[in-house]
Amino acid sequence: MTLSSNTFDKDMAEFIELQKEEEEKGQLERHPLAPSSGDACQDKSHPYYDVARHGILQVTGDDNYGRKLIIFSSCCMPPSHQLNHHRLLEYLKYTLDQYVESDYTVVYFHYGLSSSNKPSLRWLRDAYREFDRKYKKNLKALYVVHPTNFIRIIWNLFKPLISHKFGKKLIYVNYLAALREHLNYEQLIIPQDVLRHDEKLRVAQKGGPPPAVKTPPPRPPLPTQQFGVSLQYIREKNSGALIPPVMHQTVSYIKQNGLKTEGIFRRSARVQLIKDIQKLYNQGKPISFEQYLDVHVPAVILKTFLRELPEPLLTFALYDQIQDLTKVESILRVSRCKRIVESLPEHNFIVVKYLVCFLHMVSQESIVNKMSPSNLACVFGVNLAWPRQDVISLDALTPLNIFTELLIEHYQPIFSSRCPPIQVLP
Repeated sequence: MTLSSNTFDKDMAEFIELQKEEEEKGQLERHPLAPSSGDACQDKSHPYYDVARHGILQVTGDDNYGRKLIIFSSCCMPPSHQLNHHRLLEYLKYTLDQYVESDYTVVYFHYGLSSSNKPSLRWLRDAYREFDRKYKKNLKALYVVHPTNFIRIIWNLFKPLISHKFGKKLIYVNYLAALREHLNYEQLIIPQDVLRHDEKLRVAQKGGPPPAVKTPPPRPPLPTQQFGVSLQYIREKNSGALIPPVMHQTVSYIKQNGLKTEGIFRRSARVQLIKDIQKLYNQGKPISFEQYLDVHVPAVILKTFLRELPEPLLTFALYDQIQDLTKVESILRVSRCKRIVESLPEHNFIVVKYLVCFLHMVSQESIVNKMSPSNLACVFGVNLAWPRQDVISLDALTPLNIFTELLIEHYQPIFSSRCPPIQVLP
């Protein structure tokens, strides 16, 4: 269904009146907020540097269900005369094009949108039309944080354009704390202005702020724990096995059943099912992936295991070296990657080698499964390395993905000399 010009103009007039009322009530900011995120793009060679430098858009790894997480912060938008909104739309598409073939999630921080920096209603209509099925089909959730009447008005205006299926993906989040149920909250890049606004909202709740709740001390891990504990812990509790059981079992199953599955590692699985399997693993109970009849289940479990390691597989110590890879001439990058991985602790090196050998094997079937080294790198890069503060900015993804792609594509020369080849379990 499309909107006629007369209908849209009438709705726009009503929208303007409602917006004025909302601004008078103080529900929308009258002045744009200065960008407060420290992760704005610093690379002046970026094709959309003029937009990216404001830090409006961030990609921060995966959510709790293995889906790429993309954040849009309204408070980072400068006044409209300082931002080309057509370029903003192109930048949005340029960024999403790197991830839309996989399942992904969007978090939209609404606070800070004002009459001075918001795009026109016609721009919003055109933007929705620009984002065709390619962008919508793999969007699994759109979290709108701190919604106001403005958002609800927009939603009502656009209902004739929005499919029922897409509408079910919209989730309103009134307070940041609610995001913890769905996302790795510590990985979120949240502007300081949004944090302060959330605090004001909580204080303004009826009865004042909620009473402070003492966080109980963390429980020691179970002897059978597999998720959220270190490689060393897993090795000690599993008779010295070098390859963690979760990795061994998921890799073995996918090798036997999923190498030719199109889009392997690009799809998510039912959230509760993944949680149930994690619980079984942590309790030391046997897992049989055959019973789930879905090769994407072990694929998500493997990514989840890597993401929940207390320290990434490539370690915190090597993160800066990986980020510096783009400063190295292309012809020298493979040898630089080799030196980087050879500096890993012995156990990490063996596990990385095991995993990359498997991913190299997956890439060999890319004609069928569509998972080239580049595609695999986009999925696994953020699960192999992250900074100590556990937040990866949009700028940091490029060197991380290049590094991971080189590991997969040039597996043999990079891993050939450090130690004897380990047995890749069937």
